[in-house]
Amino acid sequence: MTYRHLWCGALLAALLPAQAQTPPTPVLSDAAWSPIVLPASHQLDVRSKATGHAYRIFMSVPASPPPPSGHPVLYVLDANAAFPVAAFMARSAQSRREVTGHVPPLVVGIGYPGDADFHVEARRRDYTGGTGKPEATAPDGGAELFLDFIEQELKPLVARHHAIDPQRQALFGHSFGGLFVLHTLFTRPGSFSSYLASSPSIWWQDKRVLGALPGLMKNKQMPRLQLSVGALEDDPPKGHYPPEVRAMMAKRPMVSEARQLFSRLRQVPAWEDKVVYHELAGEQHGPAWLPAMTRGMQFFLEQP
Repeated sequence: MTYRHLWCGALLAALLPAQAQTPPTPVLSDAAWSPIVLPASHQLDVRSKATGHAYRIFMSVPASPPPPSGHPVLYVLDANAAFPVAAFMARSAQSRREVTGHVPPLVVGIGYPGDADFHVEARRRDYTGGTGKPEATAPDGGAELFLDFIEQELKPLVARHHAIDPQRQALFGHSFGGLFVLHTLFTRPGSFSSYLASSPSIWWQDKRVLGALPGLMKNKQMPRLQLSVGALEDDPPKGHYPPEVRAMMAKRPMVSEARQLFSRLRQVPAWEDKVVYHELAGEQHGPAWLPAMTRGMQFFLEQP
């Protein structure tokens, strides 16, 4: 029995006179339930030679044949949580392609084995910049190795199985993931054509990520950047956070740092028409990635 049948049955029961209604007959048992499967999507666990760590790769492939240039590709971090949303948005773009003219992207999610939505230690290790390989006593600073994994292992893996457009590739990340997006942009700007940084943790290690910005700003060829942040991220509700957490968050400004970065980039002529900034009204840090991804998908699809 489909969800549609169940919904119609419930509606019919509500419309019938009260005396005509009878107690519902159970139609489902525990054995009848089955896992939900995302259409045209699959996953693969791999171990990286660059980092030595395991990753769960999710992929959603457009139903339409690739254009002559190949599929655009959207890479999504924190994919255990974010991939289903990105895959749904890509399928929505697929259904409206004849109206919008947008080419639906192939979505590649980078996550971790296991059932957790967010793997705190692994993402801190992979998404933060530093020097050398992370050690057990300082489990961070592995962004360069993680980027090596994406560039040297994951991208070739995707290209072996699908026709992709190397000129239309985007990277989306939130929080530490947004920090990694900026790290990639500032250190290897040619890796992607569009960068989607949601609530990036610019404050990390005394704003270390900005150290590479002057070199980038000298480049004449710039990729596109969408920078977004929740408007309420610097002012969490008093009733929701204990004083010590509020004190910690006061040392980790999000909105002001994002504004300042946007202002710096807009001063460079090469960036003037390639960087956009969204301050998402009413959004806290945690859920801000949802509207950021919506806008990011549109930003990527509109890439010339």
